[in-house]
Amino acid sequence: MAAADDPIEARLGDALRETDATIATAESCTGGLVGSNLTDVPGSSDYFDRGLVTYSSRAKRGVLGVSRESLDAHGAVSSEVAIEMARGARDTAGTTWGVSTTGIAGPDGGTDEKPVGTVYIGVAYAGPWGTGETTATAEHHVFGGDRDDIKEKSAQRALAATLDVLDSRRN
Repeated sequence: MAAADDPIEARLGDALRETDATIATAESCTGGLVGSNLTDVPGSSDYFDRGLVTYSSRAKRGVLGVSRESLDAHGAVSSEVAIEMARGARDTAGTTWGVSTTGIAGPDGGTDEKPVGTVYIGVAYAGPWGTGETTATAEHHVFGGDRDDIKEKSAQRALAATLDVLDSRRN
C-alpha cells in the first residue's frame, strides 16, 4: 500500500488496484511519459492496459475518434479535445479510466491565447452500464519551465487529476 508521500504513480496504482479498475492513456504533448510513469510501478500490469501516443491531429482522429469538428472549432490544444482523447482511450481499450494530455511544450508553437506551457488534461470514467455515472472532465494549466519541465509537470498532473477524480468517486 502506497503512503501519502509515495510517488503519485504508486498512489494511483494502489487506488486502481483497490477498486479493481483499469486505465489507458492518450498522450500528445507528453509523448508517452504518463504511461511510462505508470509502468515504473511494479505490478502495474494489474491495471495499466495501454498507452496511445497520438501526437498529430490525424492520429487523434484515427486512433481515438476525436471529431474533426472539435479539432476545427477548438484546436488540438483544448478542453474539448482533451475530453475526447480521454474518452477515446477509455473506450477503445475498454478500461474503467482514460487520461489524456494535449498541450504546447515549446519552446515554439505558443500564441497569445495559448502560450507555451498551455496544457489540457482529460479524465474519463466508465461507470457501470445503465447507471448514468460515466463522466469526462478536463483541466487547463499553464506550466512554466522548459520543454522537459512542462512534459514532466503535465504527466504528474495527469496522474494526480485521475487520482483526484477516482478518490472523489470513492468518497
